[in-house]
Amino acid sequence: MLETMTLVVTGAASGIGRAVVIEAAARGVRNILATDMNEQGLQSLDKEVPGTTRLATIVADLSEAAAAADVATRARGEFGRIDGLVNAAGITTRADFLNGTAEDFDSIFKINTRAPFLLMQEAIRDMRARGGGGTIVNIQSMNAHCGAPELALYAASKGALQTLTKNAANAHLHDRIRVNGINLGWVQTEAEHRMQTQILGQPNDWAERAGRSLPLGRLLEAEEAARLTVHLLSPESAPMTGVCIDLEQKVVGAPG
Repeated sequence: MLETMTLVVTGAASGIGRAVVIEAAARGVRNILATDMNEQGLQSLDKEVPGTTRLATIVADLSEAAAAADVATRARGEFGRIDGLVNAAGITTRADFLNGTAEDFDSIFKINTRAPFLLMQEAIRDMRARGGGGTIVNIQSMNAHCGAPELALYAASKGALQTLTKNAANAHLHDRIRVNGINLGWVQTEAEHRMQTQILGQPNDWAERAGRSLPLGRLLEAEEAARLTVHLLSPESAPMTGVCIDLEQKVVGAPG
C-alpha cells in the first residue's frame, strides 16, 4: 500500500520530481525523502504536502559518486527503509557528434545514468535485505529511441538508463522488486523554460508557440508524468515490471 511506503525522489526541488513528491503525498505516501541540489526548492516543498506526510530532505550533488550512498543512508536513518525510488533528476545538455566533448559525455552520464544506477543499487540492496520487495520508477526520455541530433549524448544516456531499467527488472523478479520507466516527451518544466530562454534564446512564450502544432495544443505537464509515476509505484500496476512507457503526443513507429 502507498500509505506504508517510504519513497525516495531525486530532482525533487522542481519539475517532474517535485510533481511526483506532491502527487505521492496526495495519494497517501506518508514517508518521503526528497533530494536535489536546490536547497531552497526542497525547503519550499513543506508548503505543498499535507501534514500527514513526513517529508525529509537532503541536498545532494548526484554527479558525485558518493551521493547515492548519502541519500540512502539518510532515508534509512530517517525512516528505517526504502520501499520506493523515483529517479527524476537529469540534465539535458545539448551536444551532438560534431561539438560534443569528452567532458560533456562524462557530465551527462554521471547524472543521467550513473547516479540512477547507484541509487537503484542502494535501493535494491535495502529491499532485498528486508525481503519485502519494492518499486522503482526511472524517468527516461523519448530520445532513448534515437534522439534529436543536438541531443546525441543526452539520448545515449537515457537509452542506457532504459536498458538498466529492464536489466534490473529481470535480475530482481524473484525479489519482488518491480522496476519500470517512463519515456517522457516534451514537458513544460522550469528547467526546460531556462534551457529554451537562457540557452537557446527563445522568447518567453516559446511553450505556447511550440504547443500549437501538437495534438493537445500544448506541451505535456509535469503533473501528468507524476500521476503515471505514482501509478507505477503503487500496487495497482502490479505485476508490471521491465516496462518503459512512452508518454508522448505521438506513436513511435507510426507513419509520419
